[in-house]
Amino acid sequence: MLLVDPGLYIGTAADLNDRQALASAAVTHILSVDSVDPALLLPADGGFHRKWINVLDEVTSDLLSHMDDCFLFIQEAVDGGRAALVHWVNGGFEEQLHLYEAMNCEVDTSSPLYKQYRLTKITEKYPELQQVPRELFAVDPAHSSSSEVSYRCRKCRRTLFRDSSILSHPVGGGASAFSHKKSSNLTGDVQCTSYFIEPVQWMEKALLGVMDGQLLCPKCSSKLGSFNWCGDQCSCGRWVTPAFQLHRNRVDEIRQLNIRK
Repeated sequence: MLLVDPGLYIGTAADLNDRQALASAAVTHILSVDSVDPALLLPADGGFHRKWINVLDEVTSDLLSHMDDCFLFIQEAVDGGRAALVHWVNGGFEEQLHLYEAMNCEVDTSSPLYKQYRLTKITEKYPELQQVPRELFAVDPAHSSSSEVSYRCRKCRRTLFRDSSILSHPVGGGASAFSHKKSSNLTGDVQCTSYFIEPVQWMEKALLGVMDGQLLCPKCSSKLGSFNWCGDQCSCGRWVTPAFQLHRNRVDEIRQLNIRK
């Protein structure tokens, strides 16, 4: 067993039957993440509090949706002055644990980090893209009112998306990230010339059944940008997967002014 935090251990299936080690560590709670019920691996009279998350042992599996329940289970042990052992097999879950930590140990569905995670999982789960959950799409801002910053088509003024739909990403390495293209006109400037956003309802028809394509204004059909479920490279050099990008020079940012009388 490996102590990763006071009252929290991670371990393998072999650790589940090491009574002496479990007792020495004051482990009372055992959390297992596996597609097979670990009940047969545990001592029959161990008296442990058990929680089993039935998730397939695959990198594409979604553990994040269960994370809040897992956190409360572990917290119960720690608050009682005891310890919890977390047992899983697939190392790919570590990425989701880091994401959960980045969201301050709470699944925030409005977080850009969570939205990007969900998009990535959809790409893995629906490689043919014949079926995309409706809840994946943000509400069309043209059909709802909000005081939030919005972005409109520069040509026809149709509202396209809101500020909360922007999925920010770390700035890439600029020209060095494009070295494979061997272009002579690359500069060292690092900037993002597009907004990368979550899918919006008006995009739905364009996205289904194809891996990539253009994004056109739903009102005037002017070209706004492009999408690629496999990902695309931002002008700053960062690779974004999947990518739904609208060029900054095709949209205008609209902010509401508070005018006092």
